Amino acid sequence: MAASRGTLRTVPMASGAVWLYLRFAATHFRAQMQYPGALALQIIGSALFTAIEFAGVWALLNRFGNVRGWELAEVAVLYGLVMVGFSAAEATGRGFDTFHRQVRGGGFDRVLLRPRHTVLQVAGADFAFHRAGRWLHGAAILVWGLCNAGIAWNPARVILLAETIAGVTVLFLGVFVAVAAVTFWTVQSLELFAIVSNGSVDAGSYPATVYRRFMRHFLFYLVPIGTVTYFPVAALLGRPDPLGTPPWFGWIAPAAAPLFLAAALLLWRLGTRHYSSTGS
Repeated sequence: MAASRGTLRTVPMASGAVWLYLRFAATHFRAQMQYPGALALQIIGSALFTAIEFAGVWALLNRFGNVRGWELAEVAVLYGLVMVGFSAAEATGRGFDTFHRQVRGGGFDRVLLRPRHTVLQVAGADFAFHRAGRWLHGAAILVWGLCNAGIAWNPARVILLAETIAGVTVLFLGVFVAVAAVTFWTVQSLELFAIVSNGSVDAGSYPATVYRRFMRHFLFYLVPIGTVTYFPVAALLGRPDPLGTPPWFGWIAPAAAPLFLAAALLLWRLGTRHYSSTGS
């Protein structure tokens, strides 16, 4: 009975947190829409940046034909998944990118005084809606790749695709949380955010077989972008894995993303306990 009452209390708390987060998002959206022309130019610029990046991938595949047996459409599936997940996480988790300013300026003191979870408040501190351009272009590349990769579609593969997209988004949210949590000890971001997040984007856009063993271990175990993208996409395409993993592993690999996010949240919790006010 006590456990049941605890569950009933948790449901309205969770729904209240979601509602508050949506209120944060709506407020920031209205603020950014005060300058619609600037927002539109940022969206276009974000899309063009992704187009230029993928042009490099196209040039590579056009010159060599394939990368470790992966052709352009198959690599496009990887690239599109990473871009869709990264841009969605970046748009909704922008507050963690700028979190070092709160720590250095003492703004996190106010966060601790409010009766809401610190992760919710930091996540809702900023939104990057201009990343919609990168998301849309990444989605277009993903759709093109899926239509031209010769996938034998069935309900299971549709579910796997949805799980992989969600997994990539959750994984990058975990990366943002983990890098922000390090700021509790370093006070400054030390460019770690850009190195880890952007490096994961670049590395996850190609099949893991192109990398040496130590790099694969990093992408599979430390920041498991390779686990969440390479193995599920190989299963989606029906490709055997030359690394020797069993075929069923690709169907459960997206589960690594929530596990990584849970580890990042644990690091965040340790960081909040370590935090001491700047006194400013």
